[in-house]
Amino acid sequence: MRRYITSLILLVSLLLFWETIVRLVGLSALVVPAPSVVLLVLWDGLLVGYLWHHIWVTGIETLLGFILGSSIGFIFGVILGEVDNLRRLIWPYVLATQVVPKLALGPIFIVWFGFGMTSTVVITALICFFPLVENTMTGLQIVASEKRELFRMLGAGRWKTLVYLKIPAGLPTIMAGVRVSIVLALVGAVVGEFIGGSEGLGASIIAAQGMMDTPLMFALFILITLMGVLFYQITILFERWLLRNWSKGEIQ
Repeated sequence: MRRYITSLILLVSLLLFWETIVRLVGLSALVVPAPSVVLLVLWDGLLVGYLWHHIWVTGIETLLGFILGSSIGFIFGVILGEVDNLRRLIWPYVLATQVVPKLALGPIFIVWFGFGMTSTVVITALICFFPLVENTMTGLQIVASEKRELFRMLGAGRWKTLVYLKIPAGLPTIMAGVRVSIVLALVGAVVGEFIGGSEGLGASIIAAQGMMDTPLMFALFILITLMGVLFYQITILFERWLLRNWSKGEIQ
């Protein structure tokens, strides 16, 4: 609690400093708006209700892309972690999907999937894919050789060893990839909306830029930040629940 209070005091101090500098220097709201102006725009947008639809769209795109990309990434990570020859064969191609900037792939996805939610979800899923592949493979390979040998001596097959030893042992590493993916998912959703979206917070930023409405842009930045923090904290709570119950043997 003391740490949270200290962080809150620091945030309030920075906002007051920002407000003071803007008013003393007399900066135009077009260049750098004061925090009070930004918060007023944010409050008005939430009160009137026109921001809620864009929050909903971005949230749905984030979750759909996260679920799709993380699920496929986990499955690929398990397969590549278990089959060495296959991993050596296709890993360079998996890595190549991450080297190419997603922003450059956006126009191609728009051609393939059209404007709107579908192309944004695909971009988001592609961004979420790699952290789960990498962390799942790493998590499955960190199991001590003594434990593997013990399972082999007890007659456990490959499937039981994977389910009852490798995945539980690698779960903290796998969940670290999930935490990274949920943050990147929001980034991917916003980037996808930049390229081909007509709704969502990313598309709203582009619209605000076209109108030169800097306070609204800052307000949208705040909303994106709050959504990212919320998604991250929910993931942490789920991770704690999963690790606690798995360690008790309640999830098998």
